[in-house]
Amino acid sequence: MDGVPNVTRADAVAAVRNPLAFIAARWTPHPRTVQRAALAPIVMSVIIVVTGGAVRLTGSGLGCPTWPKCTDDSLTTTSEMGFHGIIEFGNRMLTYVLCAAVGWAIIAARSQKPYRRSLTLLGWAQFWVVMSNAVLGGIVVLVGLNPYTVAAHFVATTALLTLATLMWQRTREGDTAPRPLVGKSVQQLVWVMVVVSALLVVVGTVVTGAGPHAGDSSDVPRMPVDWEMISKAHAVLAWIVVTLTFALWFVLKAVDAPKGPLARTRDLFLVLLAQGAIGYVQYFTDLPEVLVGLHMFGSCLVWIAVLRVLLALRERPEETVPGLPSQEYDATSVSMAGPR
Repeated sequence: MDGVPNVTRADAVAAVRNPLAFIAARWTPHPRTVQRAALAPIVMSVIIVVTGGAVRLTGSGLGCPTWPKCTDDSLTTTSEMGFHGIIEFGNRMLTYVLCAAVGWAIIAARSQKPYRRSLTLLGWAQFWVVMSNAVLGGIVVLVGLNPYTVAAHFVATTALLTLATLMWQRTREGDTAPRPLVGKSVQQLVWVMVVVSALLVVVGTVVTGAGPHAGDSSDVPRMPVDWEMISKAHAVLAWIVVTLTFALWFVLKAVDAPKGPLARTRDLFLVLLAQGAIGYVQYFTDLPEVLVGLHMFGSCLVWIAVLRVLLALRERPEETVPGLPSQEYDATSVSMAGPR
């Protein structure tokens, strides 16, 4: 059994001054460990969206009526606050789990050999988005669930999901210059799809802000727009995304594109079909809370799937560094997928 190495005073000082560098000098994670660490913020971001939806759909948005404390006199929920206090406070506590996931991703990226600055920067970008969104969440409570701040809160979470997905993909690639796998016209089609999908997400927040689920049992102001009209606009945008996805799949088949873009496009199409089915069922059944929650979960999956299509259009081959073992990647990795 190996003994525990002695930690000198210089080591302790170095650990305090720069703990990330201290850890990186003593630990080299396996590439799969880095990939899993980058995946953790994606999972936690989706969980935060789902639990945030549960807060709103159960009317627990003001279960903790103030921020950063739960009440003026207590940091945590009290028994008098009941079920709503537990739901709201529990969602707040998950923010710390999300911070831990992002921190783990930063540590793993910083410790990887060779050092990849781009990965570490993506991790830190996630950290600052989490911190900003936590403050924004507090503002949401302090302004009594104003629908515009609630919408901004969700959009910020989508930005976090974007950064996390990008970092996860980058852990599966090298740092060489990206090489396109499809022609420019196909890339332009995908970018149009990404823009329309982003608009779909934003309009979805307006549907929420104008809809009946205000997040609290009291009279919470809603966005002054016609809910039926904005819901139909949301549906039209969804059909545009479906049509673009369907067209993209046919174009990729016609040009004999690599398996990666084709597989990601197929995945997106299936997720869109499931999300659309949930959306129509909830619309015609007067928005039951369970289906609204599933629709919020589906919106995360749709956005992740859209980003994966975009990122599948190029590859970054791994750079071989003399003296270091080559990293192993799955044969099905999007970045390494070869031509059909």
